Amino acid sequence: QVQLVESGGASVQAGTSLRLSCTASGVGLVRYTMGWFRQGSGKEREGVACISWSGTTTEYRDSVKGRFTISRDNARNTLHLEMNSLKPEDTAMYYCAADGLSSRYVSGCNARNFAYWGQGTQVTVSS
Repeated sequence: QVQLVESGGASVQAGTSLRLSCTASGVGLVRYTMGWFRQGSGKEREGVACISWSGTTTEYRDSVKGRFTISRDNARNTLHLEMNSLKPEDTAMYYCAADGLSSRYVSGCNARNFAYWGQGTQVTVSS
């Protein structure tokens, strides 16, 4: 059973940075696409950034391009999201997720392709 645990969420001022981390246990995720998703209050869950199992392919939603960076350390079964120049509209619960199938990358960073989810970590950005 795959378990994903996020950490690093906090309440911060606009313009500052945060680094989210996700640690996987139960099954090695070296062959799985992983992603970060977020859900603001009263909003739909949306893909923030996704990364292929090899780390060679990444995707970002337009609103975070140039500010967020997704990375993974397969040796440590961890996923990170470096978030810079945070804005109030980045406020949300952030979730780590792993693809339901190994050895593939489906473009679009769509939540429907991800079968394993963490409990989330809250990011609140105040102006």
